[in-house]
Amino acid sequence: MKKNTLKKVLRYAGKYHFLIFLSMALAVVTALLSLYVPILAGNAIDCIVGKGNVNFSKVLPILARIFICVVFIAFAQWNMNRINNSITFQVVADVRKDAFARLQILPFEYIDKKQTGDIVSRIIADVDLFADGLLMGFTQLFTGIVTILGTLCFMFYLNFRIALVVVVLTPLSLFVARFVANKSFVLFKEQSRARSDQTSFVDEMIGNLSVVKAFAHEDENLEAFDEINERLLRTSVKATFFSSITNPSTRFINNIVYAAVALFGSFVCIAGGMTVGGLTIFLSYANQYTKPFNEISGVITELQNALACAERVFDLIEEKSEIPDSDKAPAEFKAEGCVDISDVSFSYDKEKTLIEDLSLDISKGQRVAIVGPTGSGKTTMINLLMRFYDVDRGSIRVDGEDIRFLRRRDLRDNFGMVLQDTWLRSGTVRDNITLGRKGFTDEQITQAAKSSHAHSFIKRLPEGYNTVISENGGNLSQGQKQLLCITRVMLHIPPMLILDEATSSIDTRTEIRIQKAFAKMMNNRTSFIVAHRLSTIREADVILVMKDGHIIEQGRHSELLEKGGFYAELYNSQYA
Repeated sequence: MKKNTLKKVLRYAGKYHFLIFLSMALAVVTALLSLYVPILAGNAIDCIVGKGNVNFSKVLPILARIFICVVFIAFAQWNMNRINNSITFQVVADVRKDAFARLQILPFEYIDKKQTGDIVSRIIADVDLFADGLLMGFTQLFTGIVTILGTLCFMFYLNFRIALVVVVLTPLSLFVARFVANKSFVLFKEQSRARSDQTSFVDEMIGNLSVVKAFAHEDENLEAFDEINERLLRTSVKATFFSSITNPSTRFINNIVYAAVALFGSFVCIAGGMTVGGLTIFLSYANQYTKPFNEISGVITELQNALACAERVFDLIEEKSEIPDSDKAPAEFKAEGCVDISDVSFSYDKEKTLIEDLSLDISKGQRVAIVGPTGSGKTTMINLLMRFYDVDRGSIRVDGEDIRFLRRRDLRDNFGMVLQDTWLRSGTVRDNITLGRKGFTDEQITQAAKSSHAHSFIKRLPEGYNTVISENGGNLSQGQKQLLCITRVMLHIPPMLILDEATSSIDTRTEIRIQKAFAKMMNNRTSFIVAHRLSTIREADVILVMKDGHIIEQGRHSELLEKGGFYAELYNSQYA
């Protein structure tokens, strides 16, 4: 799994191959110049034979070359860091873009089953942590590898036997780094999950704070948060502990390598096989050789965290999308309003049947009311009509066209929806009415607001139609939010309407007025009305009484009351 995730990261990074090549070239320059400086320093030391016996004519030019090398190293590292930053954040931007794009085409089933906080955590927090690990990888990994390889070549060139001592002791660092990397990957993955659970819980509590306070559930929420927080604490401490072992462990091994080189090299010097300057070069190389192991081991630890987060993000990106629109879809579809539901069966959980063998023929302009107890399938009917979900069996046809062979956008453009749950975004009142659609004049918007009886409260707002409202209309009452949602439909009335408890949050006097506006709006338009207050659907052309996914009664209000069946029981219970 880890290898697959790394391949996916490299595939994203591969788009910036030129910048990667440039970064690697600068890493090579930095490493080679860093390896050349110890040679110059060793040569300078050999020019200092003893007290009063220093060859300044050779030392000064060597010092000048060291200075030039240091300046070039600093310049190369600065540019390499700039390029690595650019690569990292472009890759992160691409990953976020793909994750958000996938979110737009995920089926409703995925959104319904996943917590909002978990999805937010993947796109925001996990990608940020992935960026931190990736940046460290680009910054230190290339330079470290080039330094190790370059140092080995120089050491073998200078003295084969001392270099062999270094190579023999090296695998100890690799073994420690690999052990810690494998252990920390698992722990960082658990940490990422715990962080996601915490984000989801906080998001849920903020969104439902009024409900929490209404039921005095603060203490229980604190206990639940403490449990998640404690789990995050435990996993974070363990992950940090194991990741922090790497550096001191590899430093210990590196010090052993340095001591071995110093000891073995001093015997070689005493035997006359190497100058003091040569030993200085070797000790410097031994230090430079082991230093990247510390850095790379730290990088590997960070990469484990980055890969654990990246895996969660890629799981989202690779999630199965909704069934794409059919290639056979007509170029343009404008509905008249005839709906034919034939032998439809559907269930959210395939183990439990919800709607079974449902058939219904609706003529153009009919007002169809759907009533029934909670869980009977009323809202599911709306979900199927709008193709938020596809039927398991049977078909739904609009004007003879199977909706599965229509583009979703074309189908939904033919429906106007007013739901019990309002949706408003941060922006002006005008933006929330038009939803960004162009071509509407101020007069049209005002007329729609007057029809929905929203105009009077909008004019009382500080800036009228230009008043900025907060996310989900937080500074408006529930009734005012619903009036704005009704105004949207009044602005551009499509051939079919869906009203799902559309006036549930509105006072009785305003509701009577809106019902008159709805009656005018529904004239000659196919309308589906979901209602619990049965007094609001008396004028419907046909009332469908649903129970356990089946239509058990069907007819006009007066006819159903005369039958004295389930509808009559529901209707009379409201006045009991």
